[in-house]
Amino acid sequence: MPRYRDDLPQLATDRLFLTDGGIETTLIFDDGFDLPDFAAFPLLETEEGRAALTRYFDAYAAIAVRDRVGIVLETPTWRASPDWGARLGYGREQLDELNRRAVELTLAARRVETPDAPVVISGCIGPRGDGYQPGELMSPDEARAYHAIQVRTFADTEADLVTAITMTNSAEAIGIARAAEAAGIPAVISFTVETDGRLPTGQRLEDAIVEVDAATRGYPAYYMVNCAHPTHVLADGGDGTDRGTPWPERLRGLRANASRLSHAELDEAEKLDRGDPAELARDYVRLRAAHPPLTVLGGCCGTSHEHVGAISAACVARPAG
Repeated sequence: MPRYRDDLPQLATDRLFLTDGGIETTLIFDDGFDLPDFAAFPLLETEEGRAALTRYFDAYAAIAVRDRVGIVLETPTWRASPDWGARLGYGREQLDELNRRAVELTLAARRVETPDAPVVISGCIGPRGDGYQPGELMSPDEARAYHAIQVRTFADTEADLVTAITMTNSAEAIGIARAAEAAGIPAVISFTVETDGRLPTGQRLEDAIVEVDAATRGYPAYYMVNCAHPTHVLADGGDGTDRGTPWPERLRGLRANASRLSHAELDEAEKLDRGDPAELARDYVRLRAAHPPLTVLGGCCGTSHEHVGAISAACVARPAG
């Protein structure tokens, strides 16, 4: 049975939670794996791949135990959905099995769990299209039908929730939230933003959160931003207070890139920009001071356990508020 599905501990407002970091960039640049289409899930099929994934998750769980904070670990399944799977030669039955294996492997990190460091397992769902470009937008109903396949698989495992990572548009997020509600599993929506703080569609982050909440009766447990530098988040200056909406309280998490580059610049870069872990940690402290509801903190492209360790230590030492 899922341990935390009915009572997600990261919803406690006074508790800090970590996430893992940039799993794909770690596997490519640190472990030397070739990941076509940025897909990590095929590594579940080999002993070498499983060993690398286990090391990856263990490193992050150890940080949580060290700092006595919780952690949300995302399964390596960002590309394990029908369209991306088909591009890589995987049928739906194979994807179902690999999504299940991903949960089982990630659950192994729970062996170090303590009462002070709960380990929450999230089934990771990626966008149907590119993570930086919205491309041809689906309707909410189309998105629900597409993502329901992977969502239902996670709902039938010990995953505590699903998290939609690198969402570029509100319609796809609405569909995923509706699919999760139908399957009876909590959902988190993580949007990506450009350097101006807006989604790749041009929509303000505030407006996207308000739209998804309105369309789903507030079903998402909370919202996050990922694949953007802390200086990009809320860069358009919106704070929601002028509209009387509760959206600032709904934005609870950040998984930032190490780099300050835009998505277009990252696509063109020939080398991985790892940034400075200490500087990134200071940026997190400053952002939390401006936005205290941020309590779920981790990394995205270019970050490793070194970055998340620095973020954790800095934020434990400097609580928000």
